[in-house]
Amino acid sequence: MKNQLYKDKKKRNLSFINENKKFVLKSIYKNLSLCKMVRWNSSLKFTTVLNNIHTTRLVNRCVITGRKKQINRNFRFSRLSFLKFARNGFISGIIKSTW
Repeated sequence: MKNQLYKDKKKRNLSFINENKKFVLKSIYKNLSLCKMVRWNSSLKFTTVLNNIHTTRLVNRCVITGRKKQINRNFRFSRLSFLKFARNGFISGIIKSTW
C-alpha cells in the first residue's frame, strides 16, 4: 500500500506543477484569433504532455491504509479508519450519536 500512496503523491505533485502549463496550452489552442500554426503547435505540445498529470487520473486514497474505496472527503480517511478513530475519540467533534 505504501507504494500506491507514493505513486498517488507523485501524480498529485506533477499535476499541481503542470496545471498552469496545461491551462495556457489549452487556451492558446481554443483561441480562434491566433493563426493556425500557433494553435496547431500548442495542441501538439498539449497532447505530448504525460498522461499522469491529468487530474482525472488521480485517485483519492486513505492517508493511513491506502484504500481507494469509500473515502470521506472531509478527513481523507477510509470508512474503516474513520470509524476506528471516531470510536477511540481521536477525531475532535465526532461522538457516537444516540436517539
